[in-house]
Amino acid sequence: MEQMMRKYPVGIQTFSEIIREGYLYVDKTDLVWQLAHYAKFVFMSRPRRFGKSLLTSTLDSYFKGDRELFKGLKIMSLEKEWTQYPVIHLDLSVAKGQDCAESLRETLMWMMKPLAEVYGREDDETTPGKLLTGLIHRAKEKTGRQVAVIIDEYDAPLLDVLNDQATLDAMRKVMQEFYVPLKANEEFIKFCFITGITKFSQLSIFSTINNLLNVTLDETFATICGFTEEELCTTLWPDVERLALALKMTPEQMHDKLKLQYDGYHFAADSPEVYNPFSLLNCFVRRKVSNYWFASGTPTFLIKQMQHFHTDITSLDSLDVPETAFDQPTENMKDALPLLYQSGYLTIKDYDPDTEAYELSIPNQEVRVGYINGLLPTYTGLNSGDVQIGFAAKFWKALKQGDIDLAMQHMQAYLAGIPYVEGFKQKLAEAKTREGFYEYTFYLIFSMLNVYARTQVKVAGGRTDMVIFMPDAIYVMELKVGDTARHALEQINAHGYAKPYLTDSRRVVKVGIRFNADKHTVDEWEVEESHTDR
Repeated sequence: MEQMMRKYPVGIQTFSEIIREGYLYVDKTDLVWQLAHYAKFVFMSRPRRFGKSLLTSTLDSYFKGDRELFKGLKIMSLEKEWTQYPVIHLDLSVAKGQDCAESLRETLMWMMKPLAEVYGREDDETTPGKLLTGLIHRAKEKTGRQVAVIIDEYDAPLLDVLNDQATLDAMRKVMQEFYVPLKANEEFIKFCFITGITKFSQLSIFSTINNLLNVTLDETFATICGFTEEELCTTLWPDVERLALALKMTPEQMHDKLKLQYDGYHFAADSPEVYNPFSLLNCFVRRKVSNYWFASGTPTFLIKQMQHFHTDITSLDSLDVPETAFDQPTENMKDALPLLYQSGYLTIKDYDPDTEAYELSIPNQEVRVGYINGLLPTYTGLNSGDVQIGFAAKFWKALKQGDIDLAMQHMQAYLAGIPYVEGFKQKLAEAKTREGFYEYTFYLIFSMLNVYARTQVKVAGGRTDMVIFMPDAIYVMELKVGDTARHALEQINAHGYAKPYLTDSRRVVKVGIRFNADKHTVDEWEVEESHTDR
């Protein structure tokens, strides 16, 4: 008989409610304790919907000395005193969407109103910074203890105005005035934790708090947000089994599917992979493997930045960069890479200590699909739903049947019709070069080919355009605009694009494809199967 359904904290980010109401909690309290004792001023960046708010809420309960909430958790062997400190916990997500400095100032004042009702407010505290200063002072005076200041989503008010320099400057001034007290009142503060998505260096938290420790890439806290493989296979394993039963799969098959879909984030050079917690919990609740992180779509500010910097979207499956390329202040960005990393659209996949270079890549299938869905209409004028049904599903079905010629005929027919799509015609007319535009289009269309397709795959000899993994075969494909299919096939062989797959038990099929830019479609392909001694 199936065990009683567990309660999942979907949409609940308050630690005390999760514990009191008996929701599932994956114990991170040992790391929370370490964080609270790591430094006085700490900053951590993590992508949206990754458990930052739960982390700030757990720190809130810890500093308030709510010992009862932590019974049976790892922190109990670490904390002996449980001193109660006054806590100023502010969530700046309430200030999202403000479009001018004045409304931002009013919202910040309104946000602190409940704290002012507890600790009082002086008449001359007419700005957010002055009120915060007063609150810190009076909290210390009233309790006799230093104050814990916890700020969640510190950058939320600024993200939507990144591309409006005048508004950004005006709003940044408001935020600077607000954050100055954190440095000025250091003696009154026990601990200060600030979290968000990006790093705005010119905000006073970075420019005036010279001892602010950024632990974003610190291995110690790499798994403080998100679920590790070990946590999935222990604490969360009953949930994997229950989901497997519902979807008529073995627990092992279910595990592999979840790993492809939601795992793959690394938040330090040498750290365990973590699963997206928001998506995994939603998957357990709804008993469906879907793209939950992208329910609200790709953030507008991100797509605007990618367009502003003319980001080469085909390069994002594998980038070799120094740390300075992605752990960079938002204002100093010369490209969209820091924002893509900080927003969770890219993650660390590898690190070479000799060259101190990081390999960044798209974390998992959920991010790939959501990101492609957001970019396809923006970059090509095509509707992602039409591509999925009109081409991807048919192409995939033909490959599943092992019929490469039928698959290529579907590709040919679909591409032939694309130039007549109004949105596509407009984007093509705006493109700098037709070849470059078709390269983007191919990349985005073929990225939608389901969970086992990989585009721009890096191998020792270079990058192959596409590798598709089917149950009985692996297809290695190279597309050429204007060149011959024979040359495309020769490139696969010359650069050893198929070599990494020759030890696999499946057939390895190489496909060279020629795209005719005048006819706007594929007009020839050559197929060759690799034969090995395996």
